[in-house]
Amino acid sequence: MSETLTSNAPTPPAPADIGSRLPDLITLAQEPSSEKRRALLRELTDHFFGGAARTATEDALYDSVLTDLTAEMETAVRAELSARFALAPDAPRNLIRRLANDDVEVAEAVLRASTVLTDEDLLGVVLSKGQGHLRAVSGRASVPEAVSEIIVERGDDETLGTLLRNDGAILSRAASETAVERAKANPALHAAAVERQGLPVDLLNDMYFVVEARLRQRILEQNAAMDPILLESALAAGRARVASDDGALPADYADCLAYVDGLKASNQLTPTMLARLLRSGSRTSFLIALAQLADVDFHIARQIVERGELDALSVICKAADLDRALFLTFAVVILGTEDSAMGKAQSYAKLYADLTKEAAGRTLRFWRMRRVSAAA
Repeated sequence: MSETLTSNAPTPPAPADIGSRLPDLITLAQEPSSEKRRALLRELTDHFFGGAARTATEDALYDSVLTDLTAEMETAVRAELSARFALAPDAPRNLIRRLANDDVEVAEAVLRASTVLTDEDLLGVVLSKGQGHLRAVSGRASVPEAVSEIIVERGDDETLGTLLRNDGAILSRAASETAVERAKANPALHAAAVERQGLPVDLLNDMYFVVEARLRQRILEQNAAMDPILLESALAAGRARVASDDGALPADYADCLAYVDGLKASNQLTPTMLARLLRSGSRTSFLIALAQLADVDFHIARQIVERGELDALSVICKAADLDRALFLTFAVVILGTEDSAMGKAQSYAKLYADLTKEAAGRTLRFWRMRRVSAAA
């Protein structure tokens, strides 16, 4: 049965004696007896944390002997050693590097906490080790940008979630874009992406149409609180990225567009006409008219209506100055024969009432980027 470093250890030598004992301890390190080597490892570890000042030569000897001894120990002993040295800012560097590249049970403590590891050390780990090592690095108090880049590239979704939830992890613009694209496809990552501090706002708004109502509300709240200068910067970044890939237009699109343009030319494209188009079943004409009144892309309007995304519809109606009664009419018709359609519509009408026009307008500006991109 293996021992740990703290089990029935003999009293370590006094700090003043260790310097004179180091040559003997190094000799003892060559002993073939695993029991004697374990006792030596324990003695050196206890003395390292004993508080005595050490010379550079002594530090180098500690590093050399501890690293050599550790390689011979059982996993449980190595893991305990890792836990003891993980928080030591003056831990022997070679020892820490060796532990960081050990099995994940051993490496985790130093990968999460040791400040002795350099950016290059961390890069070596995330480029060569498995998901357990990557997750441990992802949980560090600070993760350098270059390291985060590799984790986003190599990490599985669990690892990516750990990284996104760590506000101490620095993500480049490119890494953030990749992370958000992955998060869109996995509901388990939605909250991690939306709640991440510092996520570029245009990418945050990209998440709107795939996340649940609670997270959509959070996006709206962040839009409302955004500094106008930052809003313009975020919009500029988004315009450089967005591309339209929403698929083909309906077969009757051209005829319906001509009809709506005719209504507009004769000043008949009114909110009342919108309701009439929807009730009559003229779905494509309704979507074109709604898109024009709200100044958004047709595909966005179609997605909102066809998926019954009434919270998103409330954003469009509020930003376009369509009143609550009209929004409620839209909601009831879109919900159609659903059970409790009126009750659901009423709950969304309350959401509409609580939404400020400013927050709706800012959110709509991100959705309009798709329209601008498609026309470019």
